[in-house]
Amino acid sequence: MPINISFSPRLYHWFVRPKWFTKKYIHDHVQSHFTFDGHTVLDFGSGTGANCSMFHPLYYVGIDPDAKRIDYAKRLYTHHAFQVLESKRFPFDNDSFDYILIIAVLHHVSSDEISSYMKEFQRILKPNGTIIVMEPCLCKKKPICNRFMKWYDNGEYIRNEEEYIRLFIDHNYDCNVINRFRKCFLYHELFFSVKPKSL
Repeated sequence: MPINISFSPRLYHWFVRPKWFTKKYIHDHVQSHFTFDGHTVLDFGSGTGANCSMFHPLYYVGIDPDAKRIDYAKRLYTHHAFQVLESKRFPFDNDSFDYILIIAVLHHVSSDEISSYMKEFQRILKPNGTIIVMEPCLCKKKPICNRFMKWYDNGEYIRNEEEYIRLFIDHNYDCNVINRFRKCFLYHELFFSVKPKSL
C-alpha cells in the first residue's frame, strides 16, 4: 500500500524539493541539454516553483491546479509569474512558448486526463517548440526499485518507458529519449524531449 502523505506547500518545497536535490537531479540534467536564453517557458505542474530559478523571470510562467502551492510560489519567487490552472484550456495565446517543462507531473495524472492536454500543448507551442519531460520510471530489471517507488511515491500512475512515450506518440508527437538515470539509489528517471509532428 503506498504512503499517502499530504505535505503543506512549505514542507513539500523544503523536504521533497530541497535546492541541492533539485539542482543535482533536475536542473543539471536539463541545463546540460537545453539553453533557454530569450526563450519562453511554460512550467506545467510547477507546484511551489522549485524549477523557476533555471529561467529568466521575463520568459517564464508556472502553472498548477493547486492554488495553495501557486500562492506559496508567488510569495517565494516574487519576480516569476505563476498562475492557477483552472480548466483543461490554458489561458495563453497560440504559439506562446518555445518550451513546455513537465517535471514529475505525468505520474500523478491519468492517461485520459493527459490526453485532454495534448492538443493544448500543440496549440501553445511555437513552431519547432519542444516539450521537456522528466518522470520516475518503472524498469523491468529493477523490481525492488519499482516496488519502492509504488510504495513511497504518491503518484498513482508511474509508468514504464514505453508507456510514457506512447502517451505522446498516440497524439502525433515525436519523442527523443535523452537519458535514463538513477536518483537516490532507488528511483529510476526517464528524461526525454517531445516535438509535435509536422502536419
